[in-house]
Amino acid sequence: MDLNAQEDRKKHIRAKKMMLLFSMLSISMTFAGLTSAYIVSKSRPDWLIDFQLPSAFFISTILIISSSFSIWRAKKNVKNNNIPTTSFWLGITFLLAIAFVISQFSGFQELISKGYFFTGAQSTVTTSFLYVLAVLHLVHVFAGMIVLIVVFYNNQKNKYNIEKLGFELAVTFWHFLGFLWLYLFVFLNFFR
Repeated sequence: MDLNAQEDRKKHIRAKKMMLLFSMLSISMTFAGLTSAYIVSKSRPDWLIDFQLPSAFFISTILIISSSFSIWRAKKNVKNNNIPTTSFWLGITFLLAIAFVISQFSGFQELISKGYFFTGAQSTVTTSFLYVLAVLHLVHVFAGMIVLIVVFYNNQKNKYNIEKLGFELAVTFWHFLGFLWLYLFVFLNFFR
């Protein structure tokens, strides 16, 4: 590879990493704004003080932490060009993502069964914030699941035998989603 091609390649890699970084910063700022609004809203007289998170959200937390471990295992295997084992761990990550989504909806059902709604006469500002934060995170998890499908497909086609940038970016994004949920879970548990 000549010097110009190497320099172009470095610029290309740097640009993709910066795009992901800016995306993650944008998502972080969105959630920072929402959690700040949550803290400010705690002074409202209709704020629920004795509100408990659904138990399904505890399960969600375990699932997303587990999925970070499984995608880490996939990354470890892609470095060794081990396509079957990488695909296995990507599949486990995807299944854990599906279980995470199911547990989130189970948490929503738990909220509804307790009479906590997103909008309407029976809603509160507390539960409305909870729904917004959880659903917005779910939207990003769905995007992450699409990324997992693309990475799985590319792995099956042996596209990561030399260039692994796309895989590494996917892993970074998935870990970010896990960290984001962990932040929300801890925040919602301790800032009531």
